[in-house]
Amino acid sequence: MSPTTPPPPSQSRLSTRISLRWPPAPAFENTDTIVMSVAGWYVDLRIDQATTTIDWGIAGQRVVDSNDSTRVQFTHELDSRNSFDDVDCGTFSTLPDGDDLEKGSMPRADLPGKPVCEYEEVWRELEFRRGPEGPATGVSWVLESSQTGSDLEEGEEGDVARTFIGRVWGTYLALRQVQRHSRSAGSNTTVVKDGGEVSALREEWDATEGWCTKYNLGAEVQQLPSMKDIPDAQEWTNGQTVTITGVQFTVRAFEEISV
Repeated sequence: MSPTTPPPPSQSRLSTRISLRWPPAPAFENTDTIVMSVAGWYVDLRIDQATTTIDWGIAGQRVVDSNDSTRVQFTHELDSRNSFDDVDCGTFSTLPDGDDLEKGSMPRADLPGKPVCEYEEVWRELEFRRGPEGPATGVSWVLESSQTGSDLEEGEEGDVARTFIGRVWGTYLALRQVQRHSRSAGSNTTVVKDGGEVSALREEWDATEGWCTKYNLGAEVQQLPSMKDIPDAQEWTNGQTVTITGVQFTVRAFEEISV
């Protein structure tokens, strides 16, 4: 029995990176990357294949340009490289083989000073892994934890723990980061000044073994919920608050498909 099932049309997407290129240098791929998006939210985990460490862990909103559907901007609500304020906007086009080519510019974390350089990334959409619901059916969602410690007074700084968890059928990602937030005088909102180490958990469904860990990295990975802690069947709505392992989460996006 195949572990994957072709998904019906949906607002969910699961993809992996095929290559990264910094023109005019040749393309290469050094990571095992999974990006999941549900409606306008995403969770992205890239693992360095040589060291099995986090190359990049990010999560936030995926905003399609209303005037040009090929342009997509990604907010970094959580970012292991601390590039919270960098404009992350790519232009996408479809290659002859069906893969997506993304072009844009971003800081090069591998160079001193992290200069902003043009890049090209090739992405391949993946079939959804079959989950516990069975063939041709599945649940997808992205949840964000309540920002513990975010109730700062004007002029204060404090640590805020942020967690994003996401699932697309039989694939699950969880990212956690403690960030330093500040609230300026006269402001009703806080801004991220700095971010600590990101902890990450990736699990995949196996019909025999159930939810199996593929990666668990970071000092606070034990504070991340496993899919084993979350009921298999959910009937959530966007904006709903749910409690998982004692932590409150907001449902940012939810989709259930049954054929």
